[in-house]
Amino acid sequence: MAKMDDKLKGLEERRAKVLAGGGPKRVAAQHAKGKKTARERIEALVDQGSFVELDAFVEHRCTDLGMADVEAPGEGAVIGYGTVNGRMVYLFAQDFTVIGGSLGEMHAAKICKAMDMAVKVGCPCIGINDSGGARIQEGVDALSGYGDIFYRNTLASGVVPQISVIMGPCAGGAVYSPALTDFVFMTEGSSNMFITGPQVIKAVTGEDVSAEDLGGARVHTEVSGVAQFKFRDEEATIEGIKKLLSFLPQNNIEDAPLAKNGDDPAKLVPQLGEVLPDSSNKPYDIRNVIEKVVDLGDYLEVQPDFAKNIVTCFGRLGGRSVGIIANQPAVMAGVLDINASDKASRFIRICDSFNIPLVTFTDTAGYLPGVGQEHGGVIRHGAKLLYAYSEATVPKLTVILRKAYGGAYIAMCSRHLGADQVFAWPSAEIAVMGPDGAANIIFKKEIDEAADPAAMRKDKIAEYKQNFANPYKAAIRGYVDDVIDPAQTRARLCSALTMLLGKRQSHPARKHGNTPV
Repeated sequence: MAKMDDKLKGLEERRAKVLAGGGPKRVAAQHAKGKKTARERIEALVDQGSFVELDAFVEHRCTDLGMADVEAPGEGAVIGYGTVNGRMVYLFAQDFTVIGGSLGEMHAAKICKAMDMAVKVGCPCIGINDSGGARIQEGVDALSGYGDIFYRNTLASGVVPQISVIMGPCAGGAVYSPALTDFVFMTEGSSNMFITGPQVIKAVTGEDVSAEDLGGARVHTEVSGVAQFKFRDEEATIEGIKKLLSFLPQNNIEDAPLAKNGDDPAKLVPQLGEVLPDSSNKPYDIRNVIEKVVDLGDYLEVQPDFAKNIVTCFGRLGGRSVGIIANQPAVMAGVLDINASDKASRFIRICDSFNIPLVTFTDTAGYLPGVGQEHGGVIRHGAKLLYAYSEATVPKLTVILRKAYGGAYIAMCSRHLGADQVFAWPSAEIAVMGPDGAANIIFKKEIDEAADPAAMRKDKIAEYKQNFANPYKAAIRGYVDDVIDPAQTRARLCSALTMLLGKRQSHPARKHGNTPV
């Protein structure tokens, strides 16, 4: 017994050394920056007492450049599993207090184990990144570790949800793992991502830029579109992760959990009839529509600060998770452009991967014209939207609120791209182009020859609007299933969603499609 007691004491000492991370001094330095330690972050995210750590005693085996004498408790990474609101997740968190969270061979092996197990058991994998980058002393072994992680990110894509949380530096090759995952969270003021840091940029190009201005949370959520979410501090970031997980299934075989929130799926929403302005050229906030349609007015906007001319969010209808894509008339009149196409396409493919039905609210005059857009490849980027909607096999519901012109009518999940149900409000204008442009082309001769061209033009625009810019031409052809009172929108969507639960659709056998990139 005494012998076992000695062994248990030895175990406790070893574990205590690992749990201490880089030691009190480094932990204090981490806290001084407003940052939690790796284990503190995990404990804040998972249900109390649910985290089980794995591979705590793993050590590096590098002897080059003085590493033989360097101790790295836990190898600078914490991995394991736990539950979030009772649902299993696998996690890994880089420990900045241990050799700056640098990635070496065994550090990477721990992360790969967490990823492999997440796929094996079919649960989300959450990675918390806070690292100085590759461990230079380990050379190609560190690079090999990154490659192993990227490979697993790719194979796990569309199998289990992958969430990257940036809570410190993330530089060089390290940024590609988050870029391969489904969602990237950043914390304001303490997280950044870049391929080459400010010093290298200064040396190579002469540009002077801070880490925050180069790759901070604002840059990646507003300008580059690399990250989907940013929050003011680590506590808010962790709450955001929990909310996102509540909308997602555990894997690609399951459906998202059904929420019993008590909101009546059949209720009418008369306020929806008051959302649209009197003039079809006036802006309004599409989020007022979304809020009134979804259960309890609760939704989570994805990439709210990037490509604001389109809104992507998760919400619920009758307790079921849905992914919502909506043109935003309050920004750039809701037109589609390069960034909006990229944002919506990525979101659609994530939803389709994880069996989340799609709801589209259409109000757009078309694609943004301009030399910059054409030269930037709006054709290629716009094609992503067509591809994503056409490829998706989940239930697809569309509501045309107002403008749906030309290619944009097609691109916003029209019947022709496989929409299962298409509804239109009486205010819908479905046509090849807007009334002004159409009148100028169709009635050019009459306008030019009229005694009062301006009056004639006004009359012809009104005539075109009356005869063509309405939902009934499309309804006559069966392209619109029903023209509905806006108050019925929620009830009709909930009913259609219930009807479509048994939907089965498959594409011809192929290795994979060749999506425009």
